[in-house]
Amino acid sequence: MTDMPSEYSVTVLLVDDKRSIALLTEAMLADQPDIDFHACLDERQAVDMACQIGPTVILQDKYMPHIDGFNLLKLYRENPAIRDIPVIMLSGEEKAETKAEAFLAGANDYMVKPPNAIELVARLRHHTKSYLDHLERKHLFQRLQEKEELLKVANRKLKRTATTDALTQIPNRLYFNERLQHEWKIMARNKTALSIVMIDIDNFKQYNDHYGHQQGDTCLQQVAKIMANTVHRPADMVARYGGEEFVVIFPDTPEDGAKKVAEDIRTAIETLHIPHPHAEAAPYVTISLGVASSLPCGTGDEETPEQLLKAADTALYLSKKNGRNRVTIAE
Repeated sequence: MTDMPSEYSVTVLLVDDKRSIALLTEAMLADQPDIDFHACLDERQAVDMACQIGPTVILQDKYMPHIDGFNLLKLYRENPAIRDIPVIMLSGEEKAETKAEAFLAGANDYMVKPPNAIELVARLRHHTKSYLDHLERKHLFQRLQEKEELLKVANRKLKRTATTDALTQIPNRLYFNERLQHEWKIMARNKTALSIVMIDIDNFKQYNDHYGHQQGDTCLQQVAKIMANTVHRPADMVARYGGEEFVVIFPDTPEDGAKKVAEDIRTAIETLHIPHPHAEAAPYVTISLGVASSLPCGTGDEETPEQLLKAADTALYLSKKNGRNRVTIAE
């Protein structure tokens, strides 16, 4: 990003192969303390010199032996470091066609050589002020963009914090509820099935009582990680519903598909063999699951997302009632 000049001081770069023109111009500006004058007598070095000194105005001769003034002007405009510097084209021609050609090539102004000293100083100051004002606006715009990007990052971070369970680092109940409503509308539009799996860690209170809450938190983290790793499709999502309860949403998935993944989750948790001497179903941590599916049709008369969730919860209750460590399909 270009550094902002602290004041409206004028830095002039004259590009002209005639030393007499350079001396004459320097003399015109000698009594102006706010104008810093530089001359380049070889137009082939003009771009490098401009990049080095950072002029606020370039005075550019039209006819030079090695590079035509219009072609050199194009080189300025192609260089990101100096493309915005105003260029005043100098020429001995007063024809309107020549002036028009200069402006078409990208010149900001046109003066006939030799220029009038008072007019030259006025134009140098005018173009310098316009250029520095442009740099200031550009600087402020870049700062604004940077702040907007920082705000976007902060908002994304805040969104993640608000929708992520702090302990397990998986989506929380708030985000699950949003996703359920969102996916329900999509399934209604596409006329495809939506499945929900409610999950509960068996006898988790007894686990906490025996091992303590710190070990209980570790158990929740392990179970959440296994569940998240078992659910593979990007659209599927595991969330912590509260306490030792979890929920999985399966968009575009019929009952059989949800049941299969639910069984995979149950098996994966069972295979961990986390010791749980007070569990009813096994001497290690197990889970009970309830599966419910629906085919939203979007007419307003069908089952609601809340009813689907309730059906999965009822199926979960039956799994616990019938011995735990099992998957039950909602009727």
